[in-house]
Amino acid sequence: MEARVKQLCFALAVFVVVAAAIPSVNAHFTMILPGTTNPSAKDFMVSVGETKTFWVLWGHPFEHALFDAPTPEVHVLDPEGNVAEVEVTPITVEGSKAWQFTYTFTKMGDYVIYVDLLAVEHETWDHVKTIVHCGGEVWEGWDQSTGQRAEVIPYVRPYGLEEGFVYSGKALFDGSPMSRADVEVEKYHTAEVAEALVSVAEEEFQPNPSCVYTRLMKTNEDGEFAFTLDEPGVWYIGVYGPTEVVEGHEVQHRAVLQVVVDEAFGAPSTINKLSQDVSGLSTRLAQLESTVASFSPGLVYAALALSVIALVLAIVLPFALRRR
Repeated sequence: MEARVKQLCFALAVFVVVAAAIPSVNAHFTMILPGTTNPSAKDFMVSVGETKTFWVLWGHPFEHALFDAPTPEVHVLDPEGNVAEVEVTPITVEGSKAWQFTYTFTKMGDYVIYVDLLAVEHETWDHVKTIVHCGGEVWEGWDQSTGQRAEVIPYVRPYGLEEGFVYSGKALFDGSPMSRADVEVEKYHTAEVAEALVSVAEEEFQPNPSCVYTRLMKTNEDGEFAFTLDEPGVWYIGVYGPTEVVEGHEVQHRAVLQVVVDEAFGAPSTINKLSQDVSGLSTRLAQLESTVASFSPGLVYAALALSVIALVLAIVLPFALRRR
């Protein structure tokens, strides 16, 4: 009996050690949304002089699971490199505490909204940024560095993107590349879409459905990464950095870039196109059935005979003319 207890204790100790060695997957992200839980890529483009409201949410983007958000620090970097600290006010979004702020865009170009959010209970210190484009063809400022401790520097302009684009960038911590760092990628969904997707994933990908919620990769030695954003919507690219003890808890710095992707330009989505094709085919079949039903059997046979004669003439006549 004593030997079995020792074996059980040893197995439990091994399990604890192994479990501690496996990096945990933290699906919580800080989300910067344009005053709605159903955003599109166009919501991140504004006109000169426009004042826009934004929300800072905390939760799981893919599953649309929202939780009370800790107090964030929000700044805006304008196209000329000027930084403004923005005041936030608490609000409630879908039953969870969130934060709201407004900003007036006065210059043409790209503004970088960046948020630092410390979630001690989740052992995460998020350093997030998103780009808002203002005005016309002044595409300057989207690659600016915010100077956050952990930061993703985009290599690709993070707006005006179509689904299927390969996105790349470089992750830094205190100005140095985050080499061989874990990178998590998640797409945001509305509550209705998330519920359906999670249901399918839990049915088809047992015992590990979360593997399709969060995609995982590594940066290279220079802190660089690349990933295909294959669907329209709001995407989160989070790169995990070093840990630090804060308030007696070990928290991990994470650089997050929020990227917005639009549908393929100039063409309907594949699903819409298929729906249109099927609908058109059904309509034409119904018309054909109605037309055929109005014919008498004699007319149908006559039409078939004429069709056969026309086909034979179309094949034979060219050869006959050539021989002459």
